[in-house]
Amino acid sequence: MRYHIWTEGCQMNEADSAKLAAGLARLGYQEASRPEEADLAVVNTCVVRQKAEDRAISYLGYLRHLKERKNPGLRIAVMGCLVGPKVDELKARLPFVDIWARPQDFDAILRELVPESDLGGEFWPETFPEPRGPTAYVPVIHGCDKFCTYCIVPYRRGRERSRPIADVQREVRYLCSRGVREVTLLGQTVEAYGHDLPDRPDLGDLMAAIHDTPGLERIRFLTSYPRDMTERIVRRVAELPKVCEYFNIPVQSGDDAVLARMRRGYTVAEYLEKIDLIRGLVPGAAITTDVIVGFCGETEEEFQHTLDLLARVRFDKVHVAAYSPRPGTIAWRRMEDDVPHHEKMRRLRAVEELQENIARQLNEALVGTVQEVLVEGERGGKLYGRTRTNKLVHFPGQAQPGQMVSVRIERASPWSLQGELVGAAAPATA
Repeated sequence: MRYHIWTEGCQMNEADSAKLAAGLARLGYQEASRPEEADLAVVNTCVVRQKAEDRAISYLGYLRHLKERKNPGLRIAVMGCLVGPKVDELKARLPFVDIWARPQDFDAILRELVPESDLGGEFWPETFPEPRGPTAYVPVIHGCDKFCTYCIVPYRRGRERSRPIADVQREVRYLCSRGVREVTLLGQTVEAYGHDLPDRPDLGDLMAAIHDTPGLERIRFLTSYPRDMTERIVRRVAELPKVCEYFNIPVQSGDDAVLARMRRGYTVAEYLEKIDLIRGLVPGAAITTDVIVGFCGETEEEFQHTLDLLARVRFDKVHVAAYSPRPGTIAWRRMEDDVPHHEKMRRLRAVEELQENIARQLNEALVGTVQEVLVEGERGGKLYGRTRTNKLVHFPGQAQPGQMVSVRIERASPWSLQGELVGAAAPATA
């Protein structure tokens, strides 16, 4: 039996797909590179934005054609954030789908495949994904308690649930024993980690607990929520040598009135205090953010405040999206989506143009410096990898994935760096 998994969306979805693949392997399934070669096609969906949902529906349309015309025995499973507590409407809309599973409800898929299997007990805690390179995502807290008015995630992934430190340690040891050198600790709001555990450890405690894992060279974490980021956690980033100087802290808007309508739980001034805290304790840290333009009621003045914030902070990268209503959210139920589409696109382009200039200037400042790069692979005849501050670097030379190399930066663009190897590559840590 063979399976194929198609994944849309965030790093958490990528981690979920890898976890499911590990479970399927334990049941004897083999991976197929194409759905045409599979007995089971899994679609791991994202509905945070309309475009992501549209891509999933389009792919499901292709699978339907494949099932009806070429492979009637194909079983189709849908998991991820498209699937809520009730699936009656989805079943009526997509009757060719055989299996429905909410995010991380792996058993719903596996029990359909092997009804007699006992998948409880130690099956999932001890089932770890097989790494496909020197970097890996490790979910450490699932769900979200924030209920921002625009966001569907809490309704799909449920309340925040932290994994015990010992579970995370076992997974990191497993991954590093198979060649992983960098792990990214994942959560929808990763600094909320531990608040629901008996001894209430925080993210800093977790990073310290995995820090000395044999073979581990780097630790990252995603995604931050401003109010959860404490001085204690930032100090741990500064103190622990393997934790990278990189923070992703979504702001979403630079205007207090818009933040209030979004129910983000902080003001612009409070957000800027977190930026100052990071830059004071972790000099040289890269900081990225997320922005939504065209949220319900956003005026031109409110949007200008966002541009002003971006110009003031000078983020290393900005992920910008135009607001799209998500059925079931507070904004969808109670607010009018009153910013015209063409205006949303204008604002999105304005953010992109501003950020392109800022990113170019920040990256050009690195020209002439020597950066430590973890080699991830080869593409287009060149090696590539990332710096500690998550800058993508391309360079010629000889090195293997997992090796740490020194690269002198020769050229820069807003999106990546080009460089040359300095000396011989250091061997990957055993």
